[in-house]
Amino acid sequence: MRKTIFFLLLLGQVFAFLSCKNGNKKSQIDSLQGDLIIFHAGSLSVPFRFIAEEFEKENPDVNVLLEAAGSIACARKITDLHKDCDIMASADYQVIDRFLIPEYADWNISFASNEMSIAFTDKSNFADQITSENWHEILVDPEVIYGRSDPNSDPCGYRSVMTTQLAALMEKNPDILKILEKDQNYMRPKETDLIGLLESNAIDYIFIYKSVAEQHQLNYVILNDSINLAKPELSKWYSNAEVSIFGKKPGEKIVLLGSPMVYGITKIKTAPNPELADAFLDFFFDAKKGMMIIEEQGQRNIMPAPTSSFNLIPEKFKKFALNPVE
Repeated sequence: MRKTIFFLLLLGQVFAFLSCKNGNKKSQIDSLQGDLIIFHAGSLSVPFRFIAEEFEKENPDVNVLLEAAGSIACARKITDLHKDCDIMASADYQVIDRFLIPEYADWNISFASNEMSIAFTDKSNFADQITSENWHEILVDPEVIYGRSDPNSDPCGYRSVMTTQLAALMEKNPDILKILEKDQNYMRPKETDLIGLLESNAIDYIFIYKSVAEQHQLNYVILNDSINLAKPELSKWYSNAEVSIFGKKPGEKIVLLGSPMVYGITKIKTAPNPELADAFLDFFFDAKKGMMIIEEQGQRNIMPAPTSSFNLIPEKFKKFALNPVE
């Protein structure tokens, strides 16, 4: 009788342990399920698609919803349209600082760099003649049609203007600025919208990031470091370029100075799924996971980089940033 009672008690403890263990597993699984909404720059479309696929493999109950647009357009979806968003990744970290912090986000981590280039196909007019030295002579030619993105919605748009301005200064040739006066009807909301026009031979050339040109296997001209916005050591020189874009309020203007190209990412304060957002950011910042894909797709990992919002970054993510005060 005593043995029977002992056995039943032991069996009860085993069931209680297994139930508790299974309950913990269920709780862990429940914490990583549902939809994750990410707004991102068009130039991040390819790497983010791969990153989302790998993250979903590790978390099969998660559905990552990616929405690409110009970085400023992404920010305005949050600030003006109040659309649900968990994470925003921008082609210019300053978009997050200017439009989202402090009302819609607390912090901003810079994670990658890029550079401007001019892409074309074998069918483009003068494709066999364009070089890193004469590109502006080709683009201004009346026989050539080129495209660029809208500076008011996309960093690649205002960076295209800055690249042209810096070329005019470097060459001491203001006629180069005539490029900006032509083909404005081929301006699009984001630079990746231009790829179809280029591949269909509707236009000859596009201003686009080098990584995107490589991802889509386009021909491209490598631009001089003095104008490609790639080198931090040339920050002072880049600041000679100046572009005005629409501000936060109707009629307001923001003046942007040229600067090295730096991407940024943040978690939105009103994130519908904040725990899942944190899990994705853990995956994204991992050098052997998300950031490895970023590098494989043609961008340089610059973490840790200085950020003015360092003190508000969650402790577990601070190792990916630097405090500029220190």
